[in-house]
Amino acid sequence: MSRRIAVIDFETNGASPGRDCRATEIGVALLEDGRIVDRYQSLINAGVWIPPMIERLTGISNAMLRDAPPPAVAMAEAARFVGDTPLAAHNASFDRKFWDYELAQLGLARSQDFACTLLLSRRVLPQAPDHKLGTLARWLRLPDTGRAHRALADAEMAAHLLSHLQGELSSRYGAHLCGHGQLCGMQKISAAKIGQYLQAQAG
Repeated sequence: MSRRIAVIDFETNGASPGRDCRATEIGVALLEDGRIVDRYQSLINAGVWIPPMIERLTGISNAMLRDAPPPAVAMAEAARFVGDTPLAAHNASFDRKFWDYELAQLGLARSQDFACTLLLSRRVLPQAPDHKLGTLARWLRLPDTGRAHRALADAEMAAHLLSHLQGELSSRYGAHLCGHGQLCGMQKISAAKIGQYLQAQAG
């Protein structure tokens, strides 16, 4: 059975979506049975200003966005690419609000849940130095995906992290490549209860 998950990442010009705060780039990595099988990436010109601090962080400049497609094009493409595939992101509460906001501008609404690799890594890898995506990637020696704080590189990095977490859970608990529903369930409980949760799921 296919276990496809769409791992997404947004770059934005601020923290909360609204008229002056929008997505500036989206990246999607499709993870299937633990491997990245397809990708989508686009800059997005929503007519918003990128402050110098954000430009330094992401490398995305106002000039780069001038010829980028508008949200109505880029987000429509991303939504078609994802379809009804279950979603995941690192610190999913951030990406979820931008995904929902940008879809709403198109008159669309999300139907699937988000798994969060930040919440999951806190439970599965409590011994990590911290649970930032870059820290975990270096600590676990995950594949290099390119510049941090670019949407596709971060989406791929989060996909590799999710694959690692699935493998870790499989080896610890004998749970064969935990599916999206199980991942969403585990991120809501304490680390101590994961084994019991997976046992109940298997039963």
